[in-house]
Amino acid sequence: MTTDRYGSDVLAGDWKAPPRGRSREVPAERDLVVEDVETGWCGAVVRVEKAGGMHVVHLEDRRGRLKAFPLGPGFLLDGAPVILTPPTPGNADRLKAARQAATRTASGSVAVSDSRARVARGSRIFVEGRHDAELVEKVWGADLRIEGVVVELLEGVDDLRSVIRDFKPTKDRRMGVLVDHLVRGTKEQRIVDEARAIPEARAHVLVVGHPYIDVWESVRPERLGWTTWPTIPRGTSWKHGILAELGWPHRSQTDVAHGWKRILGTVRTYADLQPELLGRVEELIDFVTAP
Repeated sequence: MTTDRYGSDVLAGDWKAPPRGRSREVPAERDLVVEDVETGWCGAVVRVEKAGGMHVVHLEDRRGRLKAFPLGPGFLLDGAPVILTPPTPGNADRLKAARQAATRTASGSVAVSDSRARVARGSRIFVEGRHDAELVEKVWGADLRIEGVVVELLEGVDDLRSVIRDFKPTKDRRMGVLVDHLVRGTKEQRIVDEARAIPEARAHVLVVGHPYIDVWESVRPERLGWTTWPTIPRGTSWKHGILAELGWPHRSQTDVAHGWKRILGTVRTYADLQPELLGRVEELIDFVTAP
């Protein structure tokens, strides 16, 4: 038996191939998530159009910002190089494969596969109640686990100053707070103003809020078959009144709990929520995860 003293031929095979592999063509279909190699911009395809004699693809990142890039090479799909081509009708199989390769979380950010949750940070996000926490978990849960951010319940904001003092925020232990019905002239606004004024809250605490009576109202009304959320008369429990408008059981707290589960079940992604809530939650996540 003969042996090869010099080993295998180093020039055998595709030795000129780049480390990431060779680029393949992929149609720039709507919702396809790609990354621009040069700038690192990552976003979903919104549209492709002709501008100045060339094709341009518009990418939307997780915060809704748009940026245009020349269509062609220079993009990554799931870490592999691709050449974006104009969308082609009838290319259903390739489109399906591309969408399966590039998934997004419910918050609109790029899903990170095979990743472990990070050890919890000292920083926290506080929300008023269980329903708020469940909604945040459904839409932003994957992002929060990657970032190591824990969401805690306040059970109301009446004693927000004491909660801040007990938490003892520092630059490495920031505190973000989401408040319901934070509207000028309300009790909630007065409580928040007083809490912001204490020394412990000035540097490392961010309190933001949405204008809705309850976090239920941050769900787009179209998800429940309405154009707007109904107005509930004064003197009537708001949640019970909403369930009555929906024609659902509404007599007991058990009915309220079941009703919320049904409403929460209509939320699939961030697109099913009102922008006033989306912006505030993203702001809190950025604050507690900032270096």
